[in-house]
Amino acid sequence: MSLLHKIETTAARAFLGIFRALGPRAASNLAGALGRGIGPLIPTSRVADQNLRRAMPELDEAARRRIIREVWESLARTAGEFPHLAALRETDAGPGYEIVGREHCLALAAQGGPALIFTAHFGNWELIPPVLHRLGVRLAFFYRAAANPAVDRLILDLREQATGEPVTMFAKGAAGARGSYAHLVRGGILGMLMDQKLNDGIASPLFGIDAMTAPALAVFARKFRCPILPVRAERIGPARIRIVFEKLHRIEVTDDREADIAAGTAWMNATIERWVRQRPGQWLWLHRRWPKPVA
Repeated sequence: MSLLHKIETTAARAFLGIFRALGPRAASNLAGALGRGIGPLIPTSRVADQNLRRAMPELDEAARRRIIREVWESLARTAGEFPHLAALRETDAGPGYEIVGREHCLALAAQGGPALIFTAHFGNWELIPPVLHRLGVRLAFFYRAAANPAVDRLILDLREQATGEPVTMFAKGAAGARGSYAHLVRGGILGMLMDQKLNDGIASPLFGIDAMTAPALAVFARKFRCPILPVRAERIGPARIRIVFEKLHRIEVTDDREADIAAGTAWMNATIERWVRQRPGQWLWLHRRWPKPVA
């Protein structure tokens, strides 16, 4: 292990230890305060401002600044709550979560796979897999592996503790794509975060602007003729999340494969846009989601 990786691993363990000791509510509040205070000063905030200017031009400068503060606060709260994923349970109030649309998740659990779970970097998205497992949906999902293997192992261990059993996770890349395809062939259920830019994807409207979008969800849904369960994790308080399951969706299958995939991808982006317009401060506006405008 390199010196840099040793330093990163030590820092990660210290962070997890401190925030675990605080308890979920205090950890969420401390992380949120740090994110809200420091995040807007980070240069990446300029990317968020540019995105908001293009996607929601009706917002004035003060509204954009408020949303950017909320984005950093929500992202930081997600990090602060991460050591407590296993402890967050369905409750009536306080730290934990409530569920809307439970019947849609239970319908998928009853029928089994192949099937797809579709979500976005919204609220505390890390809570979705353990909630699904507790409702009887055993899924595999894609993840972006940390560059530091020891830190990556810490993250994976916490995710497995939250689900209470080993979980199949496919690292993004060619090998992960092959593994996920084989998982669906075997009748598995695959979770997919689908809101980031893919340069070699397809152009699909998002907030009325063509965005290069990964078509994998629509490709898999068409190939396997399988249902898609949309789900989001809205933040409603300190370590308090509302898990919202929507009605199972199936993309239309015709003789025109490209048109079917384009339509399915457009539906996906329209769903993300609807979620974000409802709570814009809970989406990760920090990535360059759209091509730079032509001067």
